[in-house]
Amino acid sequence: MKKLVFSLLTFLVTLTAQAQIQEPVKFKTELKTVSADEVEIVFTGTIDPGWHVYSTDLGDGGPISATFNTDRLAGAEAVGGLRPVGKEVSAFDNLFEMQVRYFEGTAQFAQTLKLTGGAYEITGYLEYGACNDENCLPPTQVEFSYKGTAQASVHNTNNNNNNNNEDAKDEVSTAIIGGADGPTQMLVSDGAEGDLWAPVIDELNAFGETVAQRDLSWLYVFGMGFIGGLLALFTPCVWPIIPMTVSFFLKRTKDKKKGIRDACTYGASIIVIYLALGLIITAIFGPSALNALSTNAVFNIFFCLLLVVFAASFFGAFEITLPSRWSNAVDSKAEQTTGLISIFLMAFTLSLVSFSCTGPIIGFLLVEVSTTGSIVGPAVGMFGFALALALPFTLFALFPSWLKSMPKSGGWMNVVKVTLGFIELAFALKFLSVADLAYGWGILDRETFLALWIALFGLLGFYLLGKIKFPHDDDNTHVSVPRFFLALASLAFAVYMVPGLWGAPLKAVSAFAPPMQTQDFNLYTKEVHAQFDDYDAGMKYAREHGKPVMLDFTGYGCVNCRKMELAVWTDPKVSDLIRNGYVLITLYVDEKTRLPQPVKVTENGKERTLRTVGDKWSYLQRMKFGANAQPFYVLIDNEGHPLNKSYSYDEDIDKYVDFLETGLENYKK
Repeated sequence: MKKLVFSLLTFLVTLTAQAQIQEPVKFKTELKTVSADEVEIVFTGTIDPGWHVYSTDLGDGGPISATFNTDRLAGAEAVGGLRPVGKEVSAFDNLFEMQVRYFEGTAQFAQTLKLTGGAYEITGYLEYGACNDENCLPPTQVEFSYKGTAQASVHNTNNNNNNNNEDAKDEVSTAIIGGADGPTQMLVSDGAEGDLWAPVIDELNAFGETVAQRDLSWLYVFGMGFIGGLLALFTPCVWPIIPMTVSFFLKRTKDKKKGIRDACTYGASIIVIYLALGLIITAIFGPSALNALSTNAVFNIFFCLLLVVFAASFFGAFEITLPSRWSNAVDSKAEQTTGLISIFLMAFTLSLVSFSCTGPIIGFLLVEVSTTGSIVGPAVGMFGFALALALPFTLFALFPSWLKSMPKSGGWMNVVKVTLGFIELAFALKFLSVADLAYGWGILDRETFLALWIALFGLLGFYLLGKIKFPHDDDNTHVSVPRFFLALASLAFAVYMVPGLWGAPLKAVSAFAPPMQTQDFNLYTKEVHAQFDDYDAGMKYAREHGKPVMLDFTGYGCVNCRKMELAVWTDPKVSDLIRNGYVLITLYVDEKTRLPQPVKVTENGKERTLRTVGDKWSYLQRMKFGANAQPFYVLIDNEGHPLNKSYSYDEDIDKYVDFLETGLENYKK
């Protein structure tokens, strides 16, 4: 019985230790014969939902590209480079300021090799990078080894001796790199320093788990749609129709219950129409295509121009309307029919007639929700929009007395339209910024973008105060109290952005403005920089000065690592705690600097070879802390023991401050 309990406890401890090790991608390798003197190594990967694997040749300064690497290549030579096979997703990444390509669902790469005759030996590894919305894996290696014999091709027969000589050189080179006895088994020197690498997975897990930031994309999309529907209600195309429609349903029958039921059916029909629109768009393009379009440079220019046209329409330059024969045809059909079909056609008529006001809002909403990449994103957005649009028809039918207190139509509705025009112009600049970064034009750097936003929201404030007039505005100089407060908010927002011209982070607009790297003139000097990029050197310094350590496992290709550094580390309280409370050691798991000699390690019964500095730090993260995703922050004392639970991607500043302060308190104890 005791043995059974002990075995169960051991299993649970092992399971807990491996809880943070993620394996979202599984690759298998295959050697295929192409011809008598040509073979192909094919790597096929299965990718978990939400993750993606980056493709080949992405260039410097970007995420980790897939590469083909050989430790030994005898009797064969590579033909060309590693080829991606299958459907890639191409998108512009704002943080890396470059176009990236990646695979979702499945990934496949192939490398062609020419056999030079006789025995051949091909040993090496595929290296790739993988990320999801919260984490990135370190550069991951898929090792392979193939041996065989091939007949020499005619044109290579005379070169066999030369090839044999090259093989001999490879063997000598390998022996020199690996040492006399092959790759070393040691990572750190013997003695006290070696204790710093001892696993502390159980101690770390004893502090509990850090709950990652929840994905609120669906709620965000629904909220955007609902707000868009509310705004559409207060436009001249929709608001005047509400009392007429509700009164029509209540008066068309003596049965009050039937009138209420018809009005509710009318509202439900509006929801069905717009929900169907969202589903049709998703079915036509698909979630991946929508996401790719939203980050594609050409389409971002199109979106920008589209929003400029919509804004001009809202300002009163012209009206965007559907052909009148469409609405007339639907309206006449509604009069000829009865029952539910008649009510549905009336709702469809409303959708067509109000298009000049609702069209720009719907267009902007669909462009925005496409960035979620969710298969139900457009449908959820349209459901929120339709619900807000349909709600008044139902409520006023249930409570007819409310119609008397309903604000009358007037010039205030045009104010709503013009305000929406300013907002659409502001977002047009966001899409133009993506295209500008993609093509490297440099015409919309951070200062220029902020200057234009400051001008737009400043002008909006003056418009709301009645200092600027557009074609459809009345001559009434009276400014209502709500309008005054909206003007105050717009002007205050414009003033808030002014310090950004000199480099202030402006967290409220960081998701829209170009990256800080595009800032030409930057007086902001509060960025947090690591004191060490070597674990052993940093720990030695911490021991000598009696300070705790913050380990930052990161990567050059880790998008969310940069987000945390820009959005969280720049907070004054966070930066002060890191600078003055800890020795910050940043370890890049994708650092390509070669180790002095390869290192053989055994993990979970499998032998691995560590070839680069990044491999070494990735191994440290897995072995000591039982995790392999970045960003990954862990607080330890100068003996290597954890002071708090680990922290991953979560931009909640208060939570991060608590994480750091708890570590300091535990260190003092």
